[in-house]
Amino acid sequence: MKKPEAATLGDLKKTGYVDRPVKDELRENLIQQLKDGRNIFDGIIGFDSTVIPQVQNAILGKHDIILLGLRGQAKSRILRMLPSLLDEFVPVVRGSEVNDNPFHPISSQGRQLVAKMGDDTPIDWLHRSERYGEKLATPDTTMADLIGDIDPIKAANLKLSYADEDVIHFGIIPRTNRGIFAVNELPDLQPRIQVGLLNVMEEKDIQIRGFNIRFPLDILMVFSANPEDYTNRGSIITPLKDRIDSQIFTHYPLTVETGIAITKQEAWEDRNGIRITLPYFFREIIENIAREARTSEYVDQKSGVSVRLTRAALEDLVSAGERRAILRGEVATVARVSDLYSLEPAITGKIELVYEGEQEGAQNVARLLVGRAVHNVFTSHFPDPSNKATGKATYSEIIEWFSKGGSIKLGTEMSSSEYVSSLEAVDGLLEVVRKHQNTTDPLETAALMELVLEGLHQQSLIGKDFDAVNVEYSDMMGSMLSSLGSFPTDDDEEDFYKDL
Repeated sequence: MKKPEAATLGDLKKTGYVDRPVKDELRENLIQQLKDGRNIFDGIIGFDSTVIPQVQNAILGKHDIILLGLRGQAKSRILRMLPSLLDEFVPVVRGSEVNDNPFHPISSQGRQLVAKMGDDTPIDWLHRSERYGEKLATPDTTMADLIGDIDPIKAANLKLSYADEDVIHFGIIPRTNRGIFAVNELPDLQPRIQVGLLNVMEEKDIQIRGFNIRFPLDILMVFSANPEDYTNRGSIITPLKDRIDSQIFTHYPLTVETGIAITKQEAWEDRNGIRITLPYFFREIIENIAREARTSEYVDQKSGVSVRLTRAALEDLVSAGERRAILRGEVATVARVSDLYSLEPAITGKIELVYEGEQEGAQNVARLLVGRAVHNVFTSHFPDPSNKATGKATYSEIIEWFSKGGSIKLGTEMSSSEYVSSLEAVDGLLEVVRKHQNTTDPLETAALMELVLEGLHQQSLIGKDFDAVNVEYSDMMGSMLSSLGSFPTDDDEEDFYKDL
């Protein structure tokens, strides 16, 4: 939309412009967008039938809103998308610090200017992007930051009393008048500062240094909070909670497919012209790592496991393939199961461990989560070896090859041709993949072959040792120490508890 041309209050009146309170503006624009069938929260995946309808209901009800949820649940992103429901431009008194409405100015400066100049009052047009204010709540946030304070220099220069409204230096909330103001991580705000928000939200007056000022702000207040913060770092005072009309809970992806879609949207995968094949099962593994972490007895579930884990993990996986291709001078490569070791930095920084997890160590917990995820994905694509009827027989030729002394070493920096030929040396391995998976790409086939080997290791049917560069699969009896430094299996976990 082109910025309107009206430059004075008189011009504005001639256009027939009708001003609306912010909450009415949001409500009416939302109604129109719903009628038009437009996607109001583009890019928010997995909330279509849960969070988004509740946010829309709150806007229709002209409510102030708080989003409650664990880390990485798109709370801030949703709040930052709300300005898209505002009018593209609104008129304000030129020079006003608080976006004075030309028809109803609230500041002393605005009132005096309109009273003096009447229809000749100059106006500017404020874009919706400038009508959103946000403050990350921190313990050192002050009332001056949010509401404002007396400016002694202004008082001295103008020779005014501190009780005069003209000596106020306004904080971020008044400067967001006629817009949306968000407070992120609300429990981190000191209780005495939260008290300062009470009158802003309902009584519409503010108090600065003991001086009461009637200041009818036109504003939508929105908040975000992590429920765990109520006890860890602070709390939301009860009167403030009572004034927030709608409390909406967010959540992590309800299905693996939703989680994969979110990660694919957020992660950076295209790398410098190098084609990195990423078989779908790797996306499943990464999503399963997060889901395993959200139920792990080693991980503090009250803190949550951010969706940022899956994004960072996928980017690390792609980077491992990119690095290998660069070192080998290749233009194409495939993600490998052995590349999953590169995910550890993305995992360890995204989880909070309980006591048992601290004793085990962050790196070992990360490997345990990867191992469980690989096991889940392997048994969803191939017969489960633990199934006595059909499972183990499927892999008998492979297991027999290892029991006769066969071993295979896979280097993370191994060229694609070496990688494929090494895997094809294992008797029966290629046949299992061809029987149960429909793929013609040699690199993807090789990745599936390595998935089978890792899956058999997770079932303790073959052994594995590894160092910083190489992974070696061999006979289980010849690799009794394979659990040291590898993805832990369920047997490793049982041994860990026995040690405790």
